[in-house]
Amino acid sequence: MAAEKKAAEEGGVYKMEVRSLENRKDENKLSFILKDGNPSYANALRRIMLEEVPVMAVEDVEIRKNSSILYDEIIAHRLGLMPLTTDLKSYNLPDKCKCEGKGCARCQVKLTLQASKGTGVVYASEIKSKDSAIKPVHPKMPIVKLLKNQQLELEATAVLGRGKTHVKWSPCLVYYKKRPVIEIGNVKNPEEVVDKTHGNIFEMRNGKLEVVKENLFKYDLAGIAEEVSNGEIKVSYVDDYIFNVESWGQLSCKEIVTKAIDIFNEQLDEFAEELKKAK
Repeated sequence: MAAEKKAAEEGGVYKMEVRSLENRKDENKLSFILKDGNPSYANALRRIMLEEVPVMAVEDVEIRKNSSILYDEIIAHRLGLMPLTTDLKSYNLPDKCKCEGKGCARCQVKLTLQASKGTGVVYASEIKSKDSAIKPVHPKMPIVKLLKNQQLELEATAVLGRGKTHVKWSPCLVYYKKRPVIEIGNVKNPEEVVDKTHGNIFEMRNGKLEVVKENLFKYDLAGIAEEVSNGEIKVSYVDDYIFNVESWGQLSCKEIVTKAIDIFNEQLDEFAEELKKAK
């Protein structure tokens, strides 16, 4: 592969570049390209973002009053899957906290809910947190609907955790693919190519078939382009990896990627130390 060959020429050192593909105002979506990478690093980075970057989630729920139609277990399950804003600077993972996981203000936060309505929906915005930095990401997320004379009272404990333990601690959806390189030959049916790809991949400019550059990284081109053009369009791939990250809201995409890289570096350092000990 090109990346391995380049690394060998440079003394076994990979030099990768990260470049943003889009300027988005939405912090919960990010697209970037990892240039001159390799599949091992790309997949490891993806798995760390999914499984290792810690976020807050409800772990324990004490139901004090519940006369709603939903069982205690269902309400607790809903609370557990409710995304909570996360402050990584102020909280520790329970297994790395000085309290050794027993529970303290540095590794957990209390949330309370008291609701009593005639007829109406109880929303996440009604949850009160002991720390204003830890609160539901989506205030309009429904928890339960209370009828006349029904009530709900509970106290929940939120802690930092990792997605590899439970999906409620996973901060995002992330996927990647290699960057395509397209060679357009003597295409005899350019209009059909544009039509079959719905104008998202190719377009006609000055009577010539060209790629819609702004959509180049968004679609899988290989099968459709080569088949419709009878092999006149060739699609190959280089060692650049296009990442798409969608955060659930606990952390911004930038925080997730940055934290994942820090965790990856820490794991590599730990592995290097273990190798030294083994010698």
